[in-house]
Amino acid sequence: MINESSAHINPRTTLSPALQAWEIYLADQGSSPHTITAFLGDLRLLASYLPPDRQVSEINLADLNNFLRWMQHERDVPCSPKTLARRITSLKSFFRWLHEGGAIPVNPADKVVQKSVRSPLPEVLSQLEIDRILETAQFYRQKTDPDYRSYLLFKLLLETGIKKGECLSLSPNHIQLDAPEGPLVFIRYASPKNRYKERKLPLSEEWIEAYLEYQSHHSLIDRLFPWSARMLEYVLEDLGKDAGIGKRVSFSMCRWTAAIQDWKEGVEPNQIRQKLGISEVQWREVSRKLHTLSREVSQEERPPEESMASEAEAPIRFSGE
Repeated sequence: MINESSAHINPRTTLSPALQAWEIYLADQGSSPHTITAFLGDLRLLASYLPPDRQVSEINLADLNNFLRWMQHERDVPCSPKTLARRITSLKSFFRWLHEGGAIPVNPADKVVQKSVRSPLPEVLSQLEIDRILETAQFYRQKTDPDYRSYLLFKLLLETGIKKGECLSLSPNHIQLDAPEGPLVFIRYASPKNRYKERKLPLSEEWIEAYLEYQSHHSLIDRLFPWSARMLEYVLEDLGKDAGIGKRVSFSMCRWTAAIQDWKEGVEPNQIRQKLGISEVQWREVSRKLHTLSREVSQEERPPEESMASEAEAPIRFSGE
């Protein structure tokens, strides 16, 4: 719906002021800065294509189809299938907002054909691989020259699903051992526009024990992990290699693994979304991937004899059915 800040939008409004109002609306809805920037960029490209005095009610389906054709075949800048799909989504979102708010009588983007381009599924760790990595990290802690960092880092990513940037920004002050609801890590953001991503995530007793051990061997001042992003990436990669995992363990892999574990355990979807710190718009794609991943992971983790029995019981299908 059109909110109060954009109530002045009407059929005679041109694209430029309409986009300014839409930007306010997107921000009020909690859309990420990246999403807002991408959507506005797409619509500003449309504004540059159409005459500057074109009113929103005058834009029709032919205008939008001509714009998309120009962007794909006549514009000098390449347009990948993924970019095209996003720009169609931007058009549909903007004109749906105008129509639902009463600014235009007909939604011209309603019949624009959506070009669906789905990115590949992320790679995750199986429970067996997780166990092997944790065993390796535990071995690191017990060496003559112990490494407490590897276990702490991997275990934290697996329990919280935080992003690399969030991990790098953590300080000892963000770890609250005496919180009323139990030990937790507070994911904070300096910029007010990212405050909606802030959240408090619980920490296990195993992690707290490792943290206190880690804290006693490292002088922690401003950062929980006072190393570069690349160095911490090497830590995760080495853990995977030493554990004999044939995958490149990364921040992203740990984040997706944390999410798929919650999904498989039946955690309420909105709770997973809030744990990951993503918007409802981002969650649509993430939840789709988690749904598909959960089926694939379940299939991979089934015992061989169970899979064979399942196949044997499946009805015979003939070609053409």
